Amino acid sequence: MRTRAVVVAAVAATVAAGVGLGLWASGDDGDGGPAGSARPTSSVGASAAAPSASRTPSPSPTRSYALSRSPRTIPAVQAHTPARGPGWRPQRGARVVVSDAALAGEGRLVAGELGLTYAGERSDDRDGDLRLALDDGAGGGPESYTMTVRGGRVSISGPADSGVFYGTRTLKQEVHGGGTAPEGVVRDAPAKPVRGFSLDIARKHFTAGWIEDRVRELGDLKFNQLQLHFSDDQGFRIESDSHPEIVSAQHLTKAEVRKIVELAAQRHITVVPEIDSPGHLGAVLAAHPELQLRNVSGVATRGAIDISKDASAKIVDDLLDEYAGLFPGVPWHLGGDEYQALVVSNPEASYPQLAAAAKEAYGSGGTVADLTTGWLNDRADTVRAHDRTPQAWNDGFFRGTSVQPDSDIQVAYWTGKEIGARQPVEYLSTGRELINYNDEFLYYVLGQPNNFVYPTGQRIYELWTPRVVRGTLAVPANYDDQILGGYFAVWCDLANSQTQAQVAAGVRMPLRALVQKLWDAEKPALSWTDFKALADRLD
Repeated sequence: MRTRAVVVAAVAATVAAGVGLGLWASGDDGDGGPAGSARPTSSVGASAAAPSASRTPSPSPTRSYALSRSPRTIPAVQAHTPARGPGWRPQRGARVVVSDAALAGEGRLVAGELGLTYAGERSDDRDGDLRLALDDGAGGGPESYTMTVRGGRVSISGPADSGVFYGTRTLKQEVHGGGTAPEGVVRDAPAKPVRGFSLDIARKHFTAGWIEDRVRELGDLKFNQLQLHFSDDQGFRIESDSHPEIVSAQHLTKAEVRKIVELAAQRHITVVPEIDSPGHLGAVLAAHPELQLRNVSGVATRGAIDISKDASAKIVDDLLDEYAGLFPGVPWHLGGDEYQALVVSNPEASYPQLAAAAKEAYGSGGTVADLTTGWLNDRADTVRAHDRTPQAWNDGFFRGTSVQPDSDIQVAYWTGKEIGARQPVEYLSTGRELINYNDEFLYYVLGQPNNFVYPTGQRIYELWTPRVVRGTLAVPANYDDQILGGYFAVWCDLANSQTQAQVAAGVRMPLRALVQKLWDAEKPALSWTDFKALADRLD
């Protein structure tokens, strides 16, 4: 377990200095700030040789402070070296200064949030200043940072702007509601590089303003990804220039999406698009019934596109190419799940056109599962041409196929309930990277259909870790580095079951619990009751 660092030697030196100077002793008032009362120490500084009648004024007593305690934030910081001092709180007229112009965005944001003056790139320091700096020699990953509160000033530094931003989130929480950032040094970094929130805007329309509010919330909690699932059977929810005929009446304009993406980028959040295929394409197929997959009897298969047709690949690639210009982030979710042609007992007999296409592409032994895997690889090629990293749901990977999914396609593991379900270790043992969406803990499905229940923050906080990928059991620790992180996902199967406000309230504590376990997977220091009380205080 990571240890909240306490530098004993520094504390001892501080105490010794206090005795030598005849400081006033202080009691620890428990809040990390100045002591509430003080009393004189014994006369350590009095001279035994001094005449008893001397009228030389005694030195004025110097205030001493309780040893600071670790900040109380969500997620909790990894390490804090305490010190004695007044701490820091924002004061009128105090400045935010930066040591590098690249931090101007972070500086302006935190200055506005804390009521400070943004003074730009400056080399001078004043009392009350907050300084942001890049430090190439700091070590640690790009999301790490060091925050030092000393002498009435704060400095936040890190090897990259993302880490410096996270330091400002820690400071913002510390001074929330008039609080004081405790004296000392915070050294902090996340355990996992992927900390995400997935939102189904295809089945339920969410307003741009509501999504922007979630972006601000996610940023303050140090999440770094927002996935938008915007195409499904019930709707296609983002404006399209290449295929305007598929767009639902209620949708986000591209201007609204650009604003969301820009707001997210300011908070170091990558917006990850998901256009699911070859299943979950009902909204696209409603405008293009000629591409609908039909079985041997001519009956349409819900949401499934006919992957034996060249036009099917073209329309999906048109959309992938178009939205690459709207979403500049590296990850790209291709879906790949629940293709209904593969849930029947004999796909080749039920869908002879798919069987014929598989044999043409892969020889006499080609199967519908091979053809579907080939479809996934082809879509991965499309997004890879835009320098994107492809992802797919775990039930879009099939056992026993002659065609294998490309090795760089990351597994978004959500379920172990599909036909031919595969344990997470089957993916991990091949070296594949995995992102944890465990539906047992991390799926918030509106209306709670199919035995889903709304997940609680307490259950995530007390029972889940990033290695708990399926059900309630953890995968072996040697696979930990391949698990990039996790996502909390909202799915709107019964869209009218909750309002936007109810969704925001329902995901509030699960999001906080999740990010705590992604920032530090070890057992949290606080009980659930104390953690929830902290969340209530910080909101």
